[in-house]
Amino acid sequence: MLRLAIIADRIDRVTAAIGRAAAWLALAVVLVQFTVVALRYTFGIGSIWLQETILYAHAGLFMLAAAWTLAVDGHVRVDIFYTAASARQKAWIDLLGTLLFLLPFMAALLVLSLPYVSRAWVVLERSREASGLPFLYLLKTLIPLFALLMLLQGAALAIRAARVLATEPR
Repeated sequence: MLRLAIIADRIDRVTAAIGRAAAWLALAVVLVQFTVVALRYTFGIGSIWLQETILYAHAGLFMLAAAWTLAVDGHVRVDIFYTAASARQKAWIDLLGTLLFLLPFMAALLVLSLPYVSRAWVVLERSREASGLPFLYLLKTLIPLFALLMLLQGAALAIRAARVLATEPR
């Protein structure tokens, strides 16, 4: 069980590092959005590539930081039962929720997104807009990357829950 705890800690460190790096995309979203608004209302200039940059940064922020958010228990949940539960009951909720919902859904998302992303890479898919960004394949790559990070963090969550169940008295 100690080896699994070490693996869970490593997963946490990886997702935290990726999440912290992705958090900087929030600043990019704000700055680029301010620029778009300033250009439009001050100079009457619109920019599709700037608007797409906001979309890419927003997607990157949420898809790359989701696993970190899960690691720090930041996701919204219905706390009707969870708040008043004992550590052992919380571990059961976390373990069952992870095994029955999170891991199967993320595994399906990963498997089903790979052909979609592969096709985008084969043709180096770009924006449909003439002045848009030529990196749509990179944006689509966030989908399996999100699923992989969530699978890893879900495994860490399951390991921790199993450890609590193994050590907490009944």
